[in-house]
Amino acid sequence: MEKTGHPATYDEVQKLHPLYFNIVKKRYWWFAISLLIMIPGLISLFMQGLNLGIDFKGGTMLDVTFKKAVTQAAITDTMKSVGLEGIVQLSTGDTSALIRTEALEEGKRSELLTALETKVGEYDKTSLKEDKVGPAMGQELTRNAIYALIIAMGMMIIYITFRFQFVYAISGILALLHDVLVVVGLFSLFQWEIDSTFVAAILTIVGYSINDTVIIFDRIRENEAKMKRADSYEDMVDKSIWQTMRRSINTVVTVLIALLSVFILGGESTRMFSLAMLIGVFTGAYSSIFIASQLLLEVKKYMKKKPGKGKAVRA
Repeated sequence: MEKTGHPATYDEVQKLHPLYFNIVKKRYWWFAISLLIMIPGLISLFMQGLNLGIDFKGGTMLDVTFKKAVTQAAITDTMKSVGLEGIVQLSTGDTSALIRTEALEEGKRSELLTALETKVGEYDKTSLKEDKVGPAMGQELTRNAIYALIIAMGMMIIYITFRFQFVYAISGILALLHDVLVVVGLFSLFQWEIDSTFVAAILTIVGYSINDTVIIFDRIRENEAKMKRADSYEDMVDKSIWQTMRRSINTVVTVLIALLSVFILGGESTRMFSLAMLIGVFTGAYSSIFIASQLLLEVKKYMKKKPGKGKAVRA
């Protein structure tokens, strides 16, 4: 982020951006949009929950080594032909396949292996490996995911409080919760299957979102220190957002292009991960610009109204 050379006045910032509009004054619209997206997802989450994959609810993992290179699509289509769905990951020059599907009885297992040999290609029966994942492992994965999220957010609260103020930490974490709830809510609403990569996506989204938020917070802090008595706090926040707007847009567009490429070309094994990342990165950029700084303004206004908290925020 540049420290020198950026426009010093609010008027200069407005003239610099041809598409300028007052983001802060429309903050209740942004809150309403977020609620309209989150509420259906939260209702779905409580009514029908998440569509858990075998990483969470248990299932069978087959490690099959074929004698020639195979395709992910061929294995997926073969699984569908015997009434199964799951995740397929290829490695070792597309000859080794890790197949994850629902818990298989001996008859269904034999049917799948026969279909693979017939429709996909001959495999090495001596190196065939099979593992069963029980529901208990899924519960442990869920518990560890929640712990990881809580620890990550706790460390972020400490860092932001140390670098800025506690009020910034509150606003930043509320914006992060917004991002997580949007992604989880949409996955519940559309019943997209989640697996262990979904947990990695959520934690990555949290890290990405807070990074962009901290950039805006840093500019707000810098501009707040230069405020005069007659200056408006709302105008200062709006100015700070627009001063970092170009960087935020350039960063998110670059990341979204890469993620879209992974979503389209990455195959079935990375599809849900890249989908979660696409939604999360877009939501994270939105919350950094339209939610986090607006929450900071609202929290500061609320705290300044309390007796003994100092002079009121000039809105």
